[in-house]
Amino acid sequence: MKTIVKSIIYKLFTLIYKQYTPSGQSIKELLLMAFVQKIIGINRSVPWPVHYTSCVKGHENIHSKTEIVGEAIKNYIDGRNGIILEENVWLGPNVSIISQNHNENNYKEYSKANPIIIHKNSLLLANCVILPEVELGEHTIVAAGAVVTKSFLEGNQMIGGVPARVIKKLDNYIEL
Repeated sequence: MKTIVKSIIYKLFTLIYKQYTPSGQSIKELLLMAFVQKIIGINRSVPWPVHYTSCVKGHENIHSKTEIVGEAIKNYIDGRNGIILEENVWLGPNVSIISQNHNENNYKEYSKANPIIIHKNSLLLANCVILPEVELGEHTIVAAGAVVTKSFLEGNQMIGGVPARVIKKLDNYIEL
């Protein structure tokens, strides 16, 4: 009986979020996310599930081949200048991806910028910040608490610090 209820709720969830297939979340988590987002209205316009403690701005400029963006707790995703996430990009809790910046001479205006691009098989760990126009190469791990202010195109590397720098080189990502 429990399996039938779970499969019905998963089916309903895929009707609400057409771009999403539930994988691994508990029924309680799914129902709470859907309730807060669709009924209460936090991140209501975002067409994929977003954790109720996360904030997504400019979702129409976020192009993701990753399952979902903002599912982890306390993510801040500002896609107003564009964010491109390739396959298998993971976000930890409290990650900020900020594609837009204030004009230095008039704080009420925003500066135009190129989109943030994060290539496949990358991992953004807790409390890291990705700033406008950054591009991260394939298989880049951003250490917890790092602030990424410039691009790291090489890939197969771990970056960290404030501002971020290369910490170590990594072997190629192993896809299972």
